[in-house]
Amino acid sequence: MNARRSGGQYSDQNWLRSFMFTLYGTSVLVVSYFPLFYAHLGFSSPQMGLLYSVGPLISILSNLFWSMMSDRLGTVRKIMALLLGGQLVTAIILARATDFSSVMLILSFFYFFYYPVFPLADTMAIKIAQRHGRNFIAIRVFGSLGYSFFALTIGYVLRTLGPQYSVAICIVIVVTALLITIGLKDVKRTEAAPLSVDKETADKPLKGSGLREILLQKEVLWFFGSVFLLAIGYRMNEAFLTISLKGMNAGDEIVGWAQLASALSEIPIFFLLSRYGDKFKELPLLACASLMFTLRFLFMSLAQEPGTVVAIQAMHSISFGIYYVTAVRYITRIIPDHLRATGMALFTVVWSSGAGLLSGTFGGLIYQDAGRVVFYLVATAFSVLAFAGFLSKHLLDLGGGTVRPLRNKSKPPL
Repeated sequence: MNARRSGGQYSDQNWLRSFMFTLYGTSVLVVSYFPLFYAHLGFSSPQMGLLYSVGPLISILSNLFWSMMSDRLGTVRKIMALLLGGQLVTAIILARATDFSSVMLILSFFYFFYYPVFPLADTMAIKIAQRHGRNFIAIRVFGSLGYSFFALTIGYVLRTLGPQYSVAICIVIVVTALLITIGLKDVKRTEAAPLSVDKETADKPLKGSGLREILLQKEVLWFFGSVFLLAIGYRMNEAFLTISLKGMNAGDEIVGWAQLASALSEIPIFFLLSRYGDKFKELPLLACASLMFTLRFLFMSLAQEPGTVVAIQAMHSISFGIYYVTAVRYITRIIPDHLRATGMALFTVVWSSGAGLLSGTFGGLIYQDAGRVVFYLVATAFSVLAFAGFLSKHLLDLGGGTVRPLRNKSKPPL
C-alpha cells in the first residue's frame, strides 16, 4: 500500500515537473526571441513596445477570468489544457502574419491564452506539494531548468535557421506541453480545505466576493503596490534586454547565454530560501531583493559589452530569486487556500500585466528617444521606490501593525 502510494506521489510530481520544464520554453520565446521575430519583420522599437504591452493589457482580464473559472469549476488541469489549445491555434495563425496590424491582432488572442497558464501551473504545484508534504520549490525549479535549457538551445537553433522560425519552435513546444497535460493529475480547490477553512465553506462554489475579499485588505494592497513598482523596472529590462544586446552587436546565441545565466543563477537561491527562508521575515527579504534589482539595473545602464550584460544577468539570483520565493510565501500566508488561484492571478496581473503594459508602452518611447542609459536609470528609480515601499511597511509593522491573514491558518508550502 505504501509503495503504491509512494509511486503515485512521485508520478504526480514527475508529470508536473515535466510540464513545468516544457512550459517555460514558451516563456523563453515570448520574452527573448519574439522581439527578434518582430525585428525580422521590420518593426520599430515603439512598435515592439506596443506588441509587448498588448499581452499584459489582455491578460489583466484573462488571468482573472481563467483563474476564477478554475476556482469555480474545481479544476486546474482542464483549464490549462484548454489554454494550451488556444495558444496552439493562435500560434499557427501568427506564423503566417507579416504586417504590424495583423501581428497585433493575433498576439492579442495568443496572450489571452498564454498568460493565465503560469499562475495556474504555480497553483497546481503548490497544491501538489501540499498534498504530498513536499516543497513547492522542488517542483517549480524545473521551470527554471526548462527556461535555461530552451534559452540556450533556441538561441543556437535560431542562429542557424533565422528568427523567422521563432513561432514554429513555439508551436512545437506548445504541442509537447499539451500532450504532457494528459498525464497530469488534477487538483481541486477543496483539497486544502481542512487546513484553512471549514468543509462547508470549501464545498461551496467560489462567489464573486472572493476578489473583493482579497482587495479589501490593506496589507494585500500595500504589497501589490510595492510589487507593481518593482515590476515596472523588471519588465522594462525583460522587454528590451534582447534589443539592448542587439545594439551591442551580440548574436542570437548571446541572447541565449544571457537568459541561461539568469535562469541557472536563481536555482540555488530557490533551494536555499526554501530551506532557510522561513527564518527571515518576508518584507525585509523583499526590500533586499528590490535593492539588488536597483544595483542590477544601474549596472545595466553602465554596461557597454555583451559579455558584461551576461555577467549582470547572473544577479537574477539575488534579485528575482529572492523576490519570487519570498513573494509566493507571503501570498500563501495572507490569502486563504480557497482563494489561492484568484490570489495568484492577482499577483500575476500586478507583476506581469499592469507593469508590462506601462513598461512596454512607455519603455519603447524612452528607449528610442532617450537611449539605453536613461532607459535603465528609469528602471533603477522604480526599483528604489519598491525598496522604500517594502521597507516602510516592515517598519510600520514593527511599530505595532501586523499582517492579518484572511482566515488562512495553513502553513505556507515554502
